[in-house]
Amino acid sequence: MTPLVEFRQVEFAYGGPPRPGPAAFAIRDLSLVVETGEIFGLIGPNASGKTTVIRLLSKVIAPARGEILLDGEGLGQLSRAAVATRVAVVPQDVPQGFPHAVEDLVLMGRFPHAPGRLFESAQDLDHARQAMEETGVLALARERLDRLSGGERQRVMLARAIAQRPRLLVLDEPTAHLDLRYQAECVGLLRRLNRWAGLGIVLVSHDLNMAAEVCDRLLLLDRGAAISTGPPGAVLTEAALEAVYGCPVLVDKHPRSGRPTVQIAWPAV
Repeated sequence: MTPLVEFRQVEFAYGGPPRPGPAAFAIRDLSLVVETGEIFGLIGPNASGKTTVIRLLSKVIAPARGEILLDGEGLGQLSRAAVATRVAVVPQDVPQGFPHAVEDLVLMGRFPHAPGRLFESAQDLDHARQAMEETGVLALARERLDRLSGGERQRVMLARAIAQRPRLLVLDEPTAHLDLRYQAECVGLLRRLNRWAGLGIVLVSHDLNMAAEVCDRLLLLDRGAAISTGPPGAVLTEAALEAVYGCPVLVDKHPRSGRPTVQIAWPAV
């Protein structure tokens, strides 16, 4: 079966090709595969390359070397609009000061499917309504986005991505602005989309415990390089995490799921 996403020895550096030496950040010789219907997690410290991978995958930037495939097609041969019909990105930074209604923003997710059209179709409106219902923001459809809380705006952004009806959903810290209840609801929604709709998901998160609980496989990045890839239990080891994050950690198992849980080994006072 053709992978949903494949990076083949991808390299990228801001400002030009990767250069030898530790001073400049660069993605170096990165290879990864995201299978159809998989939840794939990207984890790692700040400046490890997670956001750069998202930008490469959504064709905001192009690799200096190597190849990125989407459904077996070279990303370089696809237009931005073609990529946007297959890949939807939920950014970490939720827009503020947006003086339009929630429904208007969610409908923007339909734009890649007919970029020359001036008005939404009945199908567009139906997809937007379904997306708002799935994310719990349908009652806010006519509210202005700039009057919502950070958590509500985050769910609206997720609704826009779902309305896009992509093959791959890419989420950058999707629970960062959510309280515990909405974190649980967000995780439940992602699982439903993955299992029932067959949607592939790439999840970028600093929350190692949430990533371990949700993801089928994880990729641990550090300074633009892949350190480890595999099931959460194989990637989230004390030795690997301490080497990458530079602090002592304790890795245990969740009493219900059996998935790994990570805690900082706080120094004694």
